[in-house]
Amino acid sequence: MDLEYIKKLMRELEGSSLGKLVVKDKDGCEVHLEKETEKQQVHYSHPPAHFPSATPIETPKSAEFTSNENTITSPMVGTYYSSPSPEDPPFVKVGDSVTEDTIVCIIEAMKVMNEVKAGKSGVIKKLHLENGHPVEFGTKLFSVE
Repeated sequence: MDLEYIKKLMRELEGSSLGKLVVKDKDGCEVHLEKETEKQQVHYSHPPAHFPSATPIETPKSAEFTSNENTITSPMVGTYYSSPSPEDPPFVKVGDSVTEDTIVCIIEAMKVMNEVKAGKSGVIKKLHLENGHPVEFGTKLFSVE
């Protein structure tokens, strides 16, 4: 990462309501930026190779849970990723127990990697999508029991 890009990230963070920003590039360089605030924190994991940078914006971070179907659904439009990077294992798999705060996937929207939390406790019974699949608001991601 070059100095100008880091300065741009600093300006973006300062002008936002975010409190913390962590950015990693494909070469493993990692930058942690934090300001004094108790606002929402966003962690940008290793973006896919075809997305070399990310611009922070505020988006919903918890999945919707449809209780009558026991389904975790997408909270936004974007692309579903089951793991933080292609080399990493998936966040969850069938049989895994989750709590409301368990990160279950990433939805990439406008080059921003949004960690999605389960929003419900239970056991993952079914994965509804393959990695890299486009999603809309309300798309079924996981069945939970």
